[in-house]
Amino acid sequence: MNRVESAELLGLRFAKLRAPETVDQCLEWAGARSGSHVLITANASHLIMMRRDPELLRACTAGDLAVADGMSVVWALRAAGTPVPERVAGIDLMVQLLEAAAQRHLRVYFLGARPEVVAGLITVVGRRFPGLVVAGYRDGYFTAADHPAIVEDIRAAEPHFLFVGMPSPFKEIWVEKHRARLNVPVIVGVGGSFDVLAGFIRRAPQVVQKVGMEWAWRLLMEPRKLWKRYLTTNSEFIWLAAREILAKRRRAPEAATQS
Repeated sequence: MNRVESAELLGLRFAKLRAPETVDQCLEWAGARSGSHVLITANASHLIMMRRDPELLRACTAGDLAVADGMSVVWALRAAGTPVPERVAGIDLMVQLLEAAAQRHLRVYFLGARPEVVAGLITVVGRRFPGLVVAGYRDGYFTAADHPAIVEDIRAAEPHFLFVGMPSPFKEIWVEKHRARLNVPVIVGVGGSFDVLAGFIRRAPQVVQKVGMEWAWRLLMEPRKLWKRYLTTNSEFIWLAAREILAKRRRAPEAATQS
């Protein structure tokens, strides 16, 4: 992989790549088939959870590429004077990767969500992305005792892409623990994207996405599941990001003087 310029926020380095450039990098990995490469799609919630969970911190920082999946992260990086070019949303990236994989007849595996959701997803992607080779799929309801068998099933399927539609911090930690054995060229954690693409949850309208309020739409869709997380993590993120932004701004004139 060519060296990618990055910007750091709260302990994680974000690639300064647009979505098409991120797709190109993933296709390069898929074509090379040399080990497993992990793409981290991180938002404000990830950054806060990383501070409390050492395993998640290790898993995220061990990823080969991290992109800003959240406008709050994009805005914070801009305010700090270290901007990334755009938000790279996990669900949009997944769609673009599936489109590219279908054009090249590449193999994909889907892991996560409820049984009816992942089954519905297979139907949708088969119709929407002709040419895509679904190497396998498995729902996200399993125990620790099932992990070895699931890893071996994925490994035997030999996919170019593994999409993990499970919550954090489980998906990042699970992927990092098994990435070497999985031997999948590109592994992407996409959270609740399976539910959206399969039609079980409606995504926010474009206008809501553009103004950075997609989190509020998700909260309206799943209030009991998300209210506590958003209340605590968003408040903490604003405080910590503001502190880091001010520190970077204070250092900037000193660095300019020294240079």
